[in-house]
Amino acid sequence: MNFPLVYDTTTTRDDFVRLLHPATGDEALREVDGGFSGRGWSLRLTRISPLEIGRVRLERHRVEIEFDGMTATEQDRFMRRFALYYQRGGG
Repeated sequence: MNFPLVYDTTTTRDDFVRLLHPATGDEALREVDGGFSGRGWSLRLTRISPLEIGRVRLERHRVEIEFDGMTATEQDRFMRRFALYYQRGGG
């Protein structure tokens, strides 16, 4: 399955970080310079302009995921689990 490794998400940073550990299943998860990393992966979360619908303003971020040393099968397994935790409204 092909997953995007760069995408925009409408969520708060706090909510994204709260779900990051269960979404990755990585006990070695650590935060360095605003990015996050674990065994064979790293992630950068960058705030972008909010989504505005009338008077409603929703916080948004760009998510960039990189892999280092993971096989294609391991990357696919990681992304399937990751997508399950962040999928909203049926995808």
